[in-house]
Amino acid sequence: MTIDKYTNLNDGIYSIDARYICPGNACCYLMIEGDEVAIIETGTTYTADGIDEALRSLGLGDETVKYIIPTHVHLDHAGGAGVLIKKYHKSRLVIHPKGARHMVNPDKLIAGSRAVYGEERFTQFYGEIVPVSEDRILIMKDKDKLYLKKRVLEFRDTPGHADHHFCIWDHVSQGWFSGDTFGISYELMGNEPHRVIVPTTSPVQFDPDKLITSINLMMSYRPKQFFLTHFGAVRAPEKKACMLTKQIESYRKIAYKLRFESDRESKIYLALKKMTLAYILEALPNCDIDMMGELLELDFKLNAQGLDIWLSKLKQKI
Repeated sequence: MTIDKYTNLNDGIYSIDARYICPGNACCYLMIEGDEVAIIETGTTYTADGIDEALRSLGLGDETVKYIIPTHVHLDHAGGAGVLIKKYHKSRLVIHPKGARHMVNPDKLIAGSRAVYGEERFTQFYGEIVPVSEDRILIMKDKDKLYLKKRVLEFRDTPGHADHHFCIWDHVSQGWFSGDTFGISYELMGNEPHRVIVPTTSPVQFDPDKLITSINLMMSYRPKQFFLTHFGAVRAPEKKACMLTKQIESYRKIAYKLRFESDRESKIYLALKKMTLAYILEALPNCDIDMMGELLELDFKLNAQGLDIWLSKLKQKI
């Protein structure tokens, strides 16, 4: 399948398919302001060629790339950082304070992802993970600002999906680059403004209270749109925030109800899959629900793992 080099989302923002798992699963963004470029999300090692093709098509050289900004260090968001930093030699990696050490030494990230996916799928999905030199890293704390020419990017600490997650507020588009904090909504999950959105509660730092607080923080800015990594720009943010918080509470209740069950993770998986597909079918009555189930199968498994780990941590606190 041919993948377009980029999609123009206006306001100097272009999305690029990350070539991760399948088309329409994950994307990264180019933000262009004059002769300066920020790459937001890196995808994986396999994404680098697509980014380069898009830059060339837009008439931009390597020297224009000023910042490379993963929202967090999960490898579908930051796995390509080392490759891009080496290629765009004038750029700096912009990262959450809790994520920087993992970019310098990605061994724990690699080990964790291999444990989740297995060796074969890890190689298929992510390829080689290249470390980033510490002197190329710029750490952004909560409320810090970065400038692309005169364009202001504001960074907010947004835990819940991961403790090393920030989201980026762009004053020009009045939109958030939300990583995984504002959920996932693949291209096949309906058309705007009716696209369905679902939370991602994947391992290992999911926390429902923190996630809902982060969503409320972003909504306090009265955004016009969200730029999701999975996948693309979504509008009607009030409706989607309501969708997300409702589902997060439902996921929490499912997990807590099953907390004493044997084979707990498998039972959580079946329950959240049933609930989520029923929710999607209600919102999109004409959709192919079997296809939707296949599309979200990996997410159901990862979400169940995340909920199971959250329960284990909850037990330790009691």
